[in-house]
Amino acid sequence: MTDPLLSIAGLSAISDRDGGAPILRDVALTLERGEVRGLVGESGAGKSTIAKALLGILPRTVRVTAGSIRFEGKDLLKLPAPALREIMGSEISLIPQDPQTALNPGRRIEAQLTDGLRMRRGLSGKEAHARALKLLEEVHIRDPERVLRAYPHELSGGMRQRVLIASAFALEPKLVIADEPTTALDVTVQKQILRLIRGMQTAHGTGVIFVTHDLGVVAQICDTVTLLYAGKVIEDGRTADV
Repeated sequence: MTDPLLSIAGLSAISDRDGGAPILRDVALTLERGEVRGLVGESGAGKSTIAKALLGILPRTVRVTAGSIRFEGKDLLKLPAPALREIMGSEISLIPQDPQTALNPGRRIEAQLTDGLRMRRGLSGKEAHARALKLLEEVHIRDPERVLRAYPHELSGGMRQRVLIASAFALEPKLVIADEPTTALDVTVQKQILRLIRGMQTAHGTGVIFVTHDLGVVAQICDTVTLLYAGKVIEDGRTADV
C-alpha cells in the first residue's frame, strides 16, 4: 500500500499576537493521490491557517507548536528554506481566492503564465508560449492567443479565475491548494469554475485541498471532507457520508 500524498498529524499552532491563543489543536488529515478533500469551517476555524502552513507562508505571529506536515514523506515544517522553495510552485501550487488581486495588473497574461515554465522547466520562449496556449485551451478559454496578449483588467472575473487555474496546473504539481476560488464569482460562473477545477484535477491526477465555508461547493467537487471548528477537526470522512 502506497503512502498518502499528504499527511498532517498532531498539528497545533498558536497566535503570539493574541497572547498565545490556540489556532490549531491537534489537527490530523490525509490526502491520497488524485483525491479532492474539502477543508470546511467558519471564519476563524483554522482552515486558512492549515493552507498557509502547507504553502510555507504562515505569518510571523503564528507559531506551530507541535505536529508534522508530510508531503511525499518529507516534513515540510522541517525542510530548509531552499528545499521548501523548490517544492512550492513546482510540486505544490495555489489557486488563490481573488483573481483581481492575484494577477499582476502591469503584466500581460502570457508573461505571468510562462515565467514559471521558463525558470522551473527550462522551456524556451516558443515552447512556453505553446504550453500556455494549451493550458488556456484546457480551461476552455476562447481565442487564447488574444488572452495571452491581454492585461488582467481586460478580462472578466471568470476569465481571470480560469487563468489562475491554468497557472496552478502549469507545472504539473502533485498538490493544488484551492483557497475559496469561487467566492468572488456569481453562481453560474461558480459552477463552471468548479467543473473546470475537477476536470483539470482528473486529467492531471492531482491531489487537491479545497478550502471553503460552503458545503454546497463541497458536495459538488470533493471526494472527502474535513470539518473544522475552533481549530479542531470535528468530523472527517467521505463527502456523501458526512
